[in-house]
Parts: sequence; C-alpha cells; structure tokens
Amino acid sequence: MNALRFLRNFKLFGLALGLIVALTIVLAGCQGQSASEGKQTTMNTSNSSGGGSGTGGGITSETELRLSSKGLPGSVAAPAANSARLSESPSEASMDQTPLYTFGIIYPMAHPFYEEITRLTEEAASPERVRLVVKAPEVVNLEQQIHMMETMIQQKVDAIAISPIDSSALGPVIDKAVQAGIPVICFESDVPNSKRSSYIGTDNVDAGVQMGKIIKQMTKNKGMILVESGVQRMELHQRRLQGLLDYLRDETRIQVLEVRHNEGDSDKALTDLEAMIDAHPHFDALVSVDLISSSNSVLVWKAKGLNRYAAAFNMTPEMKESLRNGQITSVLSQNEESWGRLLIDHLLQAARGEPVPPFTDTGKVVINSSAP
Repeated sequence: MNALRFLRNFKLFGLALGLIVALTIVLAGCQGQSASEGKQTTMNTSNSSGGGSGTGGGITSETELRLSSKGLPGSVAAPAANSARLSESPSEASMDQTPLYTFGIIYPMAHPFYEEITRLTEEAASPERVRLVVKAPEVVNLEQQIHMMETMIQQKVDAIAISPIDSSALGPVIDKAVQAGIPVICFESDVPNSKRSSYIGTDNVDAGVQMGKIIKQMTKNKGMILVESGVQRMELHQRRLQGLLDYLRDETRIQVLEVRHNEGDSDKALTDLEAMIDAHPHFDALVSVDLISSSNSVLVWKAKGLNRYAAAFNMTPEMKESLRNGQITSVLSQNEESWGRLLIDHLLQAARGEPVPPFTDTGKVVINSSAP
C-alpha cells in the first residue's frame, strides 16, 4: 500500500510542480494583456460544504486546465501526470468579436480525460463565436454539481451540457433549466426521465456486454475476474456494470470473484484493488468500469508487477500510454475524439430552437495493447 501511495503522491507532486512552472510562464507573458478579450474557458473546482463522495474540499479559485497532448485514439499523448497547465488563451477566431452564445459544460469531476474533451470542444466552438464555461467538482460531488447547474441557470447561459452524477437528483434541476428557457443536453451518462433535449453517448448496457465479450475472448471463456466500478448511483456505471455482469453470467463460464464500488474516491479505489488482489491472488483479469478505477489499476500493475489481463472503458492519455506499456490489455473507447464537435453541434441546434436528435450514438471501438 505504501508503494502505491508513493507512486500516486509522486504523480501529484509532478503535476503540482508543472502547474507552478506553467503559471510563472503565463504570468510573465501576459502582463498588460486585457483579461476581458475573447473567450475564456474555465474548469471550476468549487469548494462546497455539501456532502457527496470523495475526499477533500474543492479549490476555491478558478483555473483553466488544458491538456497539452493532442487527440485521443491514434495520437501520441503525454502522461496524465504532466497533462495539465494554467493558461489564458482567447479564441483566435473571436478575439475582437462578441460571442454569439455562451454554453455551459459540467463534468462529474476534474480529470485529465475531461480536460481533453474540453480541448476538443474548444476547437469546435472557436469558429462559431461560442464562449464556453466549463465546470467540474474537484472530486465526484453531487451537491457541487447541482450548485453548478443552479449557478448557470442564474447566469442565463444559452444552453448546458452535463454528464450527470445522479440521474434522479439531477432530473429536477435539468427541468428547472429547461423551464427557464435553457436547453440541456446530457452526454456520457443520461437522465432519460427529464426534459433534456438529447443524449450523446452510447447504450451503456450494450457497452457492458461488449466488455464482457472482450473478457471472454481474452480468457478463452474461462477463469476468474475482479471488477472495480465507480459511483453506484451514476447511470453510466450502473448500466455498464449491469450489461457486463449479465453477459458473463448468461453467456460465459467466467466466474466473477468480487465487485466493488469506489464511489468516486481515488483512495478507496486503490484500497479496493489491493484488497481484492490480496483476497483472490489467482484471479485472471480485472475490469475497471470507471475512470478512477482504470487510473488506479495502472498504479497497482506497476507497483505489483502483475502479469494479468486488464481491461478498461474510455481512451484517456493515461490509458494510451498504458496500452503501449502493456499495463492495460484492452480499452473500450466510445470514439471520444468526436465528442467536442457533437457537443457544440447539439448545443447550437438547441440554442437556436432547432430540432436536436434525441439520441446520438458515439459508437464503440476496441483498442488492444501494442506491447509485445
């Protein structure tokens, strides 16, 4: 456990050092520049006294977090620990133009994966004269996400896109936004019983089934697996897990030894993984259902030198590197490189009062390790 904590703390130290150096460069280069020019996209991490999963409070100041690597599948990405930097970069296409629209984007947590989605969305927004306000709790925190929605309603943004933590809890707030004349789009995770305009993502039950097929092929339809999932109340994780477990039970001879939920807490994910591996040392494969599980599985693999199968959802810069290094065997991508353009297209249509497709399937792609 100490080795794993050291690895993660070393990553966090590297990230903090990178942020300090980048901030120094930005401040030196931006003296005298007007802060009001053009579009500014921010990822807010707010400090709320509300409850919710995870540990630690939010960051009280607004910072801009941008990923320095380019692209998701098929591109060479920098390690996640070095991916964030502070910057101020007004859109080149709209530096001297008033934005036509202001769109809000709310993630379930701050994570390098969402930094890359922000970069892709900014690229799509730039020629459209769109200002983006991008927010996320520092850790998974339902109360903070609801507060962010409420703030955007008060600010009267033109449209909102959200990846909701809890479908039941976010439904009334989404309806409140729509009643205030602000269309809402869900992505990644859905709130089907709300007045949201559309859902961008995939059928997450089917994604779980697809992951089951990957595991079946990996293990040649035999063996024992461990599963680490995320937030139990998050529709995304619920449905992925449902599809995976139902398929393994009905269509394979694979035994699921244990399933745990980290509830969006990275420390708990690390503890869960170590405990499951110690309790079931002869397991054959691990499935990480959420972003936090997949990140921590890489730490475990490095620290323990494991030679087992490991599969995860979502192609992040960290997952791409781990595929190359052989720490992850397969990743089920949802064509994340298309999300930025889809989000802007749907938000523009909704803000203009045009029809929006109720469901846009981003599709699924299996990406396997390139390690020998």
